[in-house]
Amino acid sequence: MTTVIGVRFRNVGKIYYFAPGTYDIKVGQHVIVETARGIEYGYVVLGNREVEDDKVIQPLKPVIRLASDDDDAREAENKRKEKEAFKICLEKIKKHGLEMKLIDVEYTFDNNKILFYFTADGRIDFRELVKDLASVFKTRIELRQVGVRDETKIVGGVGICGRPLCCHTYLSEFIPVSIKMAKEQNLSLNPTKISGVCGRLMCCLKNEEETYEYLNSKLPAVGDYVTTDDGLRGEVHSVNVLRQLVKVLVTVDNDEKEIVEYRTDQLHFKPRKKKDKGHAQNPPQEEELKRLEAYDRSERETALDDD
Repeated sequence: MTTVIGVRFRNVGKIYYFAPGTYDIKVGQHVIVETARGIEYGYVVLGNREVEDDKVIQPLKPVIRLASDDDDAREAENKRKEKEAFKICLEKIKKHGLEMKLIDVEYTFDNNKILFYFTADGRIDFRELVKDLASVFKTRIELRQVGVRDETKIVGGVGICGRPLCCHTYLSEFIPVSIKMAKEQNLSLNPTKISGVCGRLMCCLKNEEETYEYLNSKLPAVGDYVTTDDGLRGEVHSVNVLRQLVKVLVTVDNDEKEIVEYRTDQLHFKPRKKKDKGHAQNPPQEEELKRLEAYDRSERETALDDD
């Protein structure tokens, strides 16, 4: 077992482990640590605790010190300078006529580097912009292109549910989301209905995926033929996943067709296959959703690095 603390360097960013050494560090405190980017000011989200050795990437860097009042003041000053740097960078982008959208600016704690995050439709030749910014700030400049998911995570906003965006409030890392999750939950396959503010498939599709997979495994698919406990045989007309009820089109007396609702324990049927015919597909919408999925995969491969 290894004693560690968990530290974040940005709002809802990744949690990194550091060795607390002789310090007894509590959640909510600020610490000064050494990272790949240099000396950084971090927020403690996990106090002293022991974790399995295989969950720690060695060598584990130690905490340099608990943040002092001077460190807090320096961090506040950096935040103020970031706003000024944002305005200056916007002016320089306009001056050079670059097709890019500036998202955020971040100073390293020791002011050794300034990072500018931006989005763009393609590759941008920003060499002249970097030279211009370096002449103004007299320090190392790094421009980092991010995807629309990372842009939304940084900027924040309100989702169609009326609540603050998940990625901006509690999701520290993006989770893979697929069309299959929307199908499993019997949602509309209209891209405008299941896409988030970022224009990609909503992260919350993952939240209830396991529950729906379990409930659907206990139900027949629409179009399947089932036998009821009262000896009738019919075709599944519709299913209510959450209530575990099934409406069956059966033939009753006088060869009349009637839709009757049954509980799943009143039916006999073959277990649902992995790929069932219970979800109608609209080819144009399906094509659009596949395009969104492809964007999701490419953006996860080049996701924002929180080092």
